[in-house]
Amino acid sequence: MLFGLKTDSSIAELYLYDLVGNLVAEYSWEANRSLARELLSKIDEFLAQNNVAIEQIKGLFAYKGPGSFTGLRIGLTVINTLSYAHSLPVASGEDEDWCKEAVESLLSGVNQQILLPEYGAPPRITQAKK
Repeated sequence: MLFGLKTDSSIAELYLYDLVGNLVAEYSWEANRSLARELLSKIDEFLAQNNVAIEQIKGLFAYKGPGSFTGLRIGLTVINTLSYAHSLPVASGEDEDWCKEAVESLLSGVNQQILLPEYGAPPRITQAKK
């Protein structure tokens, strides 16, 4: 199985694909400001509902942007951490066909090793207040 997520907006999305590129399951919820608190438990519940153990996951993928700074940062940190902890390859995609792009990359043997976000705009850094 391949596991993926999209956390660029207030709606968080989880995906499972089989090893030939077919969508097996998907789940979304209104995460808003609770994404950091809920994401790991939602992943755990999603995998359990689909009878998938983490050991059955052969690759991870995520939407890399553009989108919310905090949402992308949380989602990509979780994917990168799972990849490191379980020695799994990772891939990312962007725009409308992000899932297809990332799944095809994983199935062709691509491992991007570390996923970095694409925020879609330069950061707005303000001067420190005294």
